[in-house]
Amino acid sequence: MAKPTNSQIIAMLNDDLKGEHAAIIQYLRHAYALGEGDLAAEIEAIAREEMYHYMYLSDAIVELGGKPTVERGKLDLAGNEPPAWMERDVLAEQDAIDLYEKHLRVIEDPTIIRTLQRIVSDERSHKADFTKFVGKLKAAAAGESDLPPEAAPPPPNKRTVEILNSGVQHEYTVIVQYLYHSFTTPHRNIGEELHWQAVNEMQHMGWLSEQVAGLGVEPDMEYAGVDVSENTTDMLKADIAAERAVTMDYNAQIEELKDPKVKTLLARIRDHEIFHDQLFSGMLQELETDEPAAPPDASEGADAGSGPKIPTIGSLLGS
Repeated sequence: MAKPTNSQIIAMLNDDLKGEHAAIIQYLRHAYALGEGDLAAEIEAIAREEMYHYMYLSDAIVELGGKPTVERGKLDLAGNEPPAWMERDVLAEQDAIDLYEKHLRVIEDPTIIRTLQRIVSDERSHKADFTKFVGKLKAAAAGESDLPPEAAPPPPNKRTVEILNSGVQHEYTVIVQYLYHSFTTPHRNIGEELHWQAVNEMQHMGWLSEQVAGLGVEPDMEYAGVDVSENTTDMLKADIAAERAVTMDYNAQIEELKDPKVKTLLARIRDHEIFHDQLFSGMLQELETDEPAAPPDASEGADAGSGPKIPTIGSLLGS
């Protein structure tokens, strides 16, 4: 197959953008129709993630010299009851996954590939969530519960709690680190990107903390060493190191864990960390290419790298 042209890639991404637009509206309609409650809040959170996808795709289209479409894909609002709504949402997620995978087979741009791969990871998780919602709603309609009255949750597995809390500690640490770097770098575009990834890490910390609390244990809300480099190049290198260390940890933990729910959660977060690594690596490469022989920027300090440092976080499993 011939390599797609720039205009063809823009057209593909705009097709994806239409789908994200439709997903946002479809999921919000379903969340609002359900009213108050945990399920409505979960669906609204998924809609917010689709908004992030919308932003990622729009940025990619603009980078290619195109214009993001404001058109919306087709809504699938069949069914009069909540279980039917959730079934339509499962189908919407599968349609999105299929389209993204079709585009991934022909697009060669590594930056766009990593963006689409990150989105596909989210869409797979959303599909699993909506599938779970279908089961819950059908069980509730039939007057059933997740557990029989006499059953009780098993006591928490100590190792599972340790793994989850190590994740909480890592996410907390990089939230502080990325926000610090975003506030102190003189490079506005890098600062904005670091801010958005800190927001994503906040999401991870929330997911992990909810898992810990669900096991009847208090989440370990403490953070490890935060890198406080004064030079943007050093900042990005520290951030990349943090992402690579935790990716290795998550990979090992996924193999060790028995609970499929926790394994799935860590796999999703791990995929996000890989995306962050690639994103930061791309920014570092651009920074070093643009300023290969430039002296230290005055705004970053004449003695860049000589300021107070706290060791960059490494493997939290070993700490």
